[in-house]
Amino acid sequence: MLCTVEFTLTGRAHGRPFAADATWLPTNQPQPVVVFVHGFKGFKDWGHFGLLARFFAEKGFVFVKLNLSHNGVVVGGTGDLEDLEAFGQNNFSLELDDLGQLLDALHTPGATPLPAEALDLRRLYLIGHSRGGALVLLKAAEDPRVAAVAAWAAVADLHPRWPAEVLAQWQRDGVLHVPNLRTGQQLPMYYQIAEDFYAHRARLDLPALMPGLRQPVLLIHGDQDETVPLAAVHQLHAGQPKAEVLVVPGAGHMFGGAHPWAGPELPAQAQLIAERTAAFFASH
Repeated sequence: MLCTVEFTLTGRAHGRPFAADATWLPTNQPQPVVVFVHGFKGFKDWGHFGLLARFFAEKGFVFVKLNLSHNGVVVGGTGDLEDLEAFGQNNFSLELDDLGQLLDALHTPGATPLPAEALDLRRLYLIGHSRGGALVLLKAAEDPRVAAVAAWAAVADLHPRWPAEVLAQWQRDGVLHVPNLRTGQQLPMYYQIAEDFYAHRARLDLPALMPGLRQPVLLIHGDQDETVPLAAVHQLHAGQPKAEVLVVPGAGHMFGGAHPWAGPELPAQAQLIAERTAAFFASH
C-alpha cells in the first residue's frame, strides 16, 4: 500500500512556510528519490500531479513534490493561488533556494517525516515542468547531489526579455500584471524579479550553464506546445548535446493534463513522458 506524508518547511532567508509531500511504496530497501518542481502559475497539487506521484511510487521511487514558497499558495489555504502579494514577490533566486532547502532537508535525518532508511539519496533525481524545468537544470548545475535531471516543456532561458519600453514602464510602475486565464486573476509581478535576475546573473544564466552540466539530462517537449515554443528544447539541446531529447507529437504544454483533473488515470501523453522519465532515471 502506498504511503503519503505531508510536511512543511520554513524558508531560511524569507521565513515563509511552504508545503511538500512524499509518496512511496514501502519496501525493505532504500529507494531512489524524485523531486518534482512545478512551473509558473503552478502548484504541487495541480491537475494530474497527484497521479504522477502514484505512478513513480509504483515504479519504485520516492516521489516528492513541493509548493515553491512564493507561488501564491498558502499553507492551510484553498490549495490554489490566493496570496497574490507573495506571488508578486517571487523571484528565481527564491525558487532555487526553496528547492535547495528541500534537498538539504531530505539529507538531514529528522528534518522531514520520511524514514531515512527509505531513501537512497545517491540516486536523487529532479523533474521540472515549464519554468520548473529551467530551475531543476540550474539546481543540477550548482548541486552535485543531483544524479540526473528531466526537464518537461522547459523554458530555455530565464532572462526577462521584455522590450526596452516595457521594461522601463515596469521599472517606473514597480509592477506588471499577467493574466491567469484559468482563474481570471490578474497576477502581479513586481520589478524586483528583474532586479534579482540581473543581480544573480551568473547563477541564473541557463544558456551559459548548460554546457557545464555533468549529470545526465532528459529534455521532453510537445510539438504543439502553446506556451513554450518547441524551439526551446532545441536551444537547450544545443547547449548540452549529450542530453536525450523526446519530442511528443501532438502534445501541448501540459501533456494532456488540466486543472482540475477528475480522471482516475494519467492523461495518455503524461503517462508516456512519465514512463520515459522513469526509465531514464532507472538507467542512471
